Amino acid sequence: MGTTPTLAPSGAALPGADGLPIVIIGAGLAGWTTAREFRKLDAVTPVVVITADSGDFYAKPTLSNAFAQKRTPAQLVTTPAAKMVETLNVSLLPHTRVLAIDTAARTVRTAQGDIGYGRLALATGATPIRVPLRGDALDQMLSVNTLDDFAAFHARLTGPDGASSKPGRIVVMGAGLIGCEFANDLAGAGFEVCVVDPGERPLAALLPEAASAQLLDALGRLGVAWHFGTTVSAVDHAGTALRVTLANGQSLDADLVLSAIGLRADTALAQAAGIACERGIVVDAQLRTSAPDVFALGDGAQYAPGLWSAAAVTGGRTLPYVMPIMSAARVLAGHLAGQTGRLAFPVMPVAIKTPSLPLVVAPPAPGTSGDWREIESGEWQWLDAAGARRGFALSGAATARRSQAAAALAVAA
Repeated sequence: MGTTPTLAPSGAALPGADGLPIVIIGAGLAGWTTAREFRKLDAVTPVVVITADSGDFYAKPTLSNAFAQKRTPAQLVTTPAAKMVETLNVSLLPHTRVLAIDTAARTVRTAQGDIGYGRLALATGATPIRVPLRGDALDQMLSVNTLDDFAAFHARLTGPDGASSKPGRIVVMGAGLIGCEFANDLAGAGFEVCVVDPGERPLAALLPEAASAQLLDALGRLGVAWHFGTTVSAVDHAGTALRVTLANGQSLDADLVLSAIGLRADTALAQAAGIACERGIVVDAQLRTSAPDVFALGDGAQYAPGLWSAAAVTGGRTLPYVMPIMSAARVLAGHLAGQTGRLAFPVMPVAIKTPSLPLVVAPPAPGTSGDWREIESGEWQWLDAAGARRGFALSGAATARRSQAAAALAVAA
């Protein structure tokens, strides 16, 4: 190893030429939770966490509901990096980019030097999808996927004292989960919000049509303006503001454009290392990738059935939500500690942070035939051809029935 990690706990065993540390790439929820779960099983094996940011721990879901709560970027940090290092007895390389992984030599290459690993966990996350647009103000568009992204976003919309400098007009590209959460948060904080989406309704991929209609109406009452069936085609400077041109010929004035059209698993390092990737880094039921002693989880992973030891693994799905990360981290920690358990996801409802209309959804697995049926006010079930429950959605006051709906779905499965 070329250099000593920037942060290391007092007395910790630092990895060196003769050491075989656990190396975790990524210090988001997936990376830190894996380290925490591993320490419950093994208190002494050296662990190195490498991250391109500061390593401070924060809950990523809070990024999309911070404005209405008047929370600053600093206030979103729940545990500083130094405290994570001390508590978990790990070594941390903050602000460090991994340049390459050599699975044959079992090394991770960074600008600070090479780090050998005994087992490697990839928690590389996902990156915002950006579509090609025209215009001379494309550098003014923002996406929010990390705390650093949110800090830049926050700075653009607030004054030096952290208070909103003006009402502000924001165009949000995308009416999916993140776009709707930001629309609710920003409109609730007093911003003028327009949402642009090529679909016909908000959260069309997750919700039954009637629930989407309820959300459209609830955010509309908050002041959100919807532009469906079209996309943003250009962003240009217009004096001190921006002019957003839509594909249907309309134009919108804005102070900021937020792209929230989705995330793509960050597979660049894995692909360059020859590790099997599809929509994400393909892992089997033990979180193993196609490379020996290399594992993956989180937004960057594609969870597939089967085991590499039995046959090539393919298919599966990405699950960019909190509950799958927590489940996967516990299983992965066990494997890093020498255990042999398999990952079996429980029913994992997603709570959508739109306070104007609380929503909880457990969507059916991709490709599941069937349709949504309204059972009672605010509750829908996805029923397959045989009438079996394969998913559910709850809105408004019905979200209080989350536990009962999840239990019924688990029994049906």
